[in-house]
Amino acid sequence: MNVAKSGYRVFSANSTAACTELAKKITERLGVELGKSVVYQESNRETRVDVKESVRGQTIFIIQTIPSKQCKMRKRGSIVCKLLASMLAKAGLTHIITMDLHQKEIQGFFSFPVDNLRASPFLLQYIQEEVPDYRNAIIVAKSPSAAKRAQSYAERLRLGLAVMHGEAQCSESDMADGRHSPPCVRNTSGHPGLELPLMMAKEKPPITVVGDVGGRIAIIVDDIIDDVEDFVAAAEILKERGAYKIYIMATHGLLSADAPRLIEESAIDEVVVTNTVPHEVQKLQCPKIKTVDVSMILAEAIRRIHNGESMAYLFRNITVDD
Repeated sequence: MNVAKSGYRVFSANSTAACTELAKKITERLGVELGKSVVYQESNRETRVDVKESVRGQTIFIIQTIPSKQCKMRKRGSIVCKLLASMLAKAGLTHIITMDLHQKEIQGFFSFPVDNLRASPFLLQYIQEEVPDYRNAIIVAKSPSAAKRAQSYAERLRLGLAVMHGEAQCSESDMADGRHSPPCVRNTSGHPGLELPLMMAKEKPPITVVGDVGGRIAIIVDDIIDDVEDFVAAAEILKERGAYKIYIMATHGLLSADAPRLIEESAIDEVVVTNTVPHEVQKLQCPKIKTVDVSMILAEAIRRIHNGESMAYLFRNITVDD
């Protein structure tokens, strides 16, 4: 493709090697060269952007990711993207579209478009192609707040839906150390013979599964998986309810701290995430973690935006066997 005539350029925000790697995969699929830029910090800790080529009159697409250990510093990553966009705008751009995959509204554009609730196309594709006997699967929301997202997957794949609600119960050790004991109540009525009822600790509702998962493949869907305790607890409950295989599928796999070890020791059979965040070290610790490459759909999104074609096609035309 002739870059000069195409009217657009793709830049990496250079926040990490993984960001550059993903951007390179995208540009290779588009048949263009990755834009030349450098993002760096000066001695006063200010972030600077140096664009190494002319971008006048071009539409610019910026790919930005953040490594696992920096995921709680998303504002910093967002600033890098904004600074790069600002510097490029000064060079005479008329149209800038940033692709910050960790900002909710932009993440939703690629993962769960418009309302942040629609099914992720690349995870839909993975379920159809890689999950054995996926027709015997059931989509699971691990909390009522995730039900709409799970429903989107279930409807698109024509599968059943289950919803989990409630909280994990206190362990015996928690009860033994008194942390959940009701507070002491003094008789403040002024009548020595009158006894007031003791305040009782509020009891947590146990985790309940609404929907039949017995003999089924349970697929829990989410947008981000980081601390995995909730997923591990959900997997245990699903296993108790008769699910014979349990998959976790999330767009962004942060998998920090002890996540790989907890997954490996859990009832979870497989965790599927995309390459928007690097997690090669975690995969070495836990073979259950699998990666889906999203460069193809991002490249197609760029091509469609530039050519004024429908973006809805990417989310509505995922092959589903009848």
